[in-house]
Amino acid sequence: MKQMETAIKIDHLYAGYNHVPILEDVNFQVVKGEIFVIIGGSGCGKSTLLKHMIGLLAPVSGNVWILGEDLSSATGAKKNQILQKIGVAFQSGALFGSMTVLENILLPLKEFTRLPASVMEDIAWLKLHLVGLEKSGFLMPAELSGGMRKRAALARAMALDPSIIFLDEPSAGLDPITSAELDHMVKGLAASMGITFVIVTHELASIDAISDRIIVLEKNAKGIIAMGSPAQLKNDRSNPYVFNFFNRTIDKGEK
Repeated sequence: MKQMETAIKIDHLYAGYNHVPILEDVNFQVVKGEIFVIIGGSGCGKSTLLKHMIGLLAPVSGNVWILGEDLSSATGAKKNQILQKIGVAFQSGALFGSMTVLENILLPLKEFTRLPASVMEDIAWLKLHLVGLEKSGFLMPAELSGGMRKRAALARAMALDPSIIFLDEPSAGLDPITSAELDHMVKGLAASMGITFVIVTHELASIDAISDRIIVLEKNAKGIIAMGSPAQLKNDRSNPYVFNFFNRTIDKGEK
């Protein structure tokens, strides 16, 4: 049996703001090629964890390993080298409104490569094709629908051919059909290109449709209270919070 390789390792991570702890002693690994989902209620630390995994925040203590390299302690050129191995699509898309869609995709290529302009443009068009936006390259972000902006952000996240892509609430604000189309696209990219996806979401339909494994964060626990596949967590009655979350039920003992 082929041994699974680790894409990300979170090792005894402690995180907080202004001496207020948010996450305490968080440990988990993400396997290469899997779709790994982070969920939990409001204020549980999902965004905090994501920001540490993409290098926007440094841990109070502990380490974030990306493809065998310690992002949490890296600085300068070394940190940039590690960050080029990941792509990020934020919830809002974070596209530059003054640039065309194509120019948005070209931005990381111009910033981090020395490829000829014609090659960079070919790569940008290829990424747009992968997300079904090959006819929208010359449009401005304001001319796109919400779903198209999400796909454009995904194309930009793929510009440098990263091994890992982080998606922050990719289905937020989308209608069910558009959300399902985006889920299908993510699954296809993971299967065909071997991309590892880490997704922060609260959309139960998407969680069930795309995730290989899930971690559940809980505010009072300041960390992970459950980990497993959608089927495992949906049917596990050992933790009432987790069972209620996945089955959209409430604890009748609570008032």
